Amino acid sequence: MIHKKLEPFPSKFMWGSASAAYQVEGAWDEDGKGPSNWDQFVRIPGKTFKGTTGDTAVDHYHRYKEDVRLMAEMGLQTYRFSVAWSRIFPEGKGEVNEKGIQFYSDLIDELIKNKIEPILTIYHWDLPQALQDEYGGWESREIVQDFTNYSVTLFKHFGDRVKYWVSLNEQNIFTSFGYRTALHPPGVKDEKLFYQVNHHANLANASAIKEFRKYVPDGKIGPSFAYSPSYAASSKPEDILSAENAEELNAHWWLDIYAWGTYPQVAWKYLERKGLAPTVESGDAALLQEGQPDFMGLNYYQTTTFEKNPLDGVSEGKMNTSGKKGTTQDTGVPGLYKTVKNEHLERTNWDWNIDPTGLRIALRRITNRYQLPILISENGLGEYDKLEEGDVVNDDYRIHYLHVHLKAIQEAISDGADILGYCTWSFTDLLSWLNGFQKRYGFVYVNQHEEGNHDLRRIKKKSYDWYKEVIETNGSKL
Repeated sequence: MIHKKLEPFPSKFMWGSASAAYQVEGAWDEDGKGPSNWDQFVRIPGKTFKGTTGDTAVDHYHRYKEDVRLMAEMGLQTYRFSVAWSRIFPEGKGEVNEKGIQFYSDLIDELIKNKIEPILTIYHWDLPQALQDEYGGWESREIVQDFTNYSVTLFKHFGDRVKYWVSLNEQNIFTSFGYRTALHPPGVKDEKLFYQVNHHANLANASAIKEFRKYVPDGKIGPSFAYSPSYAASSKPEDILSAENAEELNAHWWLDIYAWGTYPQVAWKYLERKGLAPTVESGDAALLQEGQPDFMGLNYYQTTTFEKNPLDGVSEGKMNTSGKKGTTQDTGVPGLYKTVKNEHLERTNWDWNIDPTGLRIALRRITNRYQLPILISENGLGEYDKLEEGDVVNDDYRIHYLHVHLKAIQEAISDGADILGYCTWSFTDLLSWLNGFQKRYGFVYVNQHEEGNHDLRRIKKKSYDWYKEVIETNGSKL
């Protein structure tokens, strides 16, 4: 669709930004916090860029008031943050750590005082290590009850002030990277276990949403999914079928469960034939039906292009975590699909495709298939930023990236998508999991690096003032 005139952003559209506890907070062992799986994983040599950890991260735990003040100066309308499970329950369950509750309560109050709508993410990858040690964490059905109890604790303490909630962040990433590629904790490669772990996460997500209705009846909740729409490499029917396979197994496998409580039929048949389908017990189907969300959270960064992959074809390739452009290797599943470089798209230094039209396509696909409102819970550009003399960061490339993606959102709104808001990734620079501090996403530069000691000063980038104007004008000057 080519529109003569685009519809404006809705008057109640929420302009925001996002973060995750492990990537910003630091204070990894302060005030009663227990260790998480990431606290342990980053201490394994070679797992992260130059051995970086989240022990300090960007020290948001001690500097949250300064960070919220910067948000308020920008005019930010909403801020999505996650709670560190082991800060609330050091052992994953049992006795509540009141100092952990107090930190998030204070953060929420500070946001509200500055007229910033809090969006609380219950789980953003940092599992209490105690649960991993006790029963394998997500590998056991025990996690469902412990996650539900943790969620209810948050509902009880914060549900009076927080009305927008994200249940699980990027379940497809933490399960696949944890149990398929071993890039994330617990560092396991077991395809059968991956699908079982994912089923347990589905049950936990549904259980938390079911309980949410009792404690926050006036609130809205949904999961955030890392969606990379599938493209066919050519008009060859076999390439189109490969893209369909990828969409079914890499997107519908999660989104259908979230929206409808059922696994997609073709994907299930394939996994059953391969002996990979998860064990589904009595009561699971009913619980999944009870966990339907109020909105679909969308974390969008790129599209992926696929071609036919024969039965003896490509499987696992190498992921670019170094920032050396062109080092990503194609991957695939023999008999299903193989990734291929899309020559029509530019790439970042981490080989992520830059495709704003793909965001529009993602929004339309979710809208048409699931008929749910959408919260864009992450979108942003991770790149090298240079701090110039006079504390200046000229990140025009980030401004351009966000500009063209916001234009795509406005086009999707004109197409008919119901979009609640837009949270950039991220507000301040942060620890980029495997990539350390060199891969920067924020509007605010943080003087933090891999080597030596740094003062963690907050410095506004050029994009800070640009996004401030976008918010002030409700996107009308795009």
